[in-house]
Amino acid sequence: MIRAPEASRHEEFLQLVLYVDGASRGNPGEAGAGVVLATGEGRRVGEISQYLGRKTNNQAEYWALLLGLRKAKRLGGRHVRVFTDSELMERQVNGVYRVKDLGLREMYKRVTECAAAFSSFEVTAIPRGQNREADALANLAIERRIAKEKGEQGMRGGTDGRSSGHSAKQGARGEESPSSTGQGGP
Repeated sequence: MIRAPEASRHEEFLQLVLYVDGASRGNPGEAGAGVVLATGEGRRVGEISQYLGRKTNNQAEYWALLLGLRKAKRLGGRHVRVFTDSELMERQVNGVYRVKDLGLREMYKRVTECAAAFSSFEVTAIPRGQNREADALANLAIERRIAKEKGEQGMRGGTDGRSSGHSAKQGARGEESPSSTGQGGP
């Protein structure tokens, strides 16, 4: 088997394309982040499907972006192009809109600090239909969490529809995910 030299493998990650999406059921409600990472040539190099705890949809969108940027940084990306179906987030990050919501200001600050590490950084809003994979990953994270909680309830005999006393907040603590109280996170 012929392997590409280390330098050329590293160079292919210099340009990364991210498709990011956040989902929230209830707004605020159970939330997830989905990210698809690809090289500039379109080769998929990673994905993220992460449960976030209880968040608004806008908070979930920002978490997806932040998680994607952190992964791009770990992969050695220097030039990052992000696609999102959140027009609000795209316009805030690009400076068209001010971030008025106090709950999003901290997330915005984290995103801009992380983005400053790249040689170039661009966010573009796209139609929802062009972001299906990231959307599916965000929703998958929520579904996995719901299934896990239902399984735990079943093992405790809590299948009669009554609360098991196990909150989403308690469940989020053992995972590598943002705290369900406030903006803490990975």
